[in-house]
Amino acid sequence: MAKVIGFELNSQEPEKAATFYSAVFGWETGEPHWDYRSVTTGKDAESGINGGIAKGPKDYPHGTRIQIEVESMDDAISKAKEYGAMIVREKMEFDDFFLAYLVDPMGLGFGLIQKKQRGK
Repeated sequence: MAKVIGFELNSQEPEKAATFYSAVFGWETGEPHWDYRSVTTGKDAESGINGGIAKGPKDYPHGTRIQIEVESMDDAISKAKEYGAMIVREKMEFDDFFLAYLVDPMGLGFGLIQKKQRGK
């Protein structure tokens, strides 16, 4: 079963958003990396989902997207398309994971993450 492992808050003013969420909720935000700031919403022993604040791209300038971890990015994309999803950003490769953005048939945006296998 795929699970939600994070969130992404998109804003055209990510610095202002980071200040807001840190001040109001006590979230810890990291330094910008690729226009993305990591967000910690609780310590490891506390419940909560961590995520990030990013400068929203043209295809999603404002809003929140959940990040869903899957075992196979290709299988998940194929099945999502079969059930009416649109791919907003094709599978992208990062150091430790693959990431893609889709929109479901109702118009909600979400991300898919597949962790890379260690040692491969």
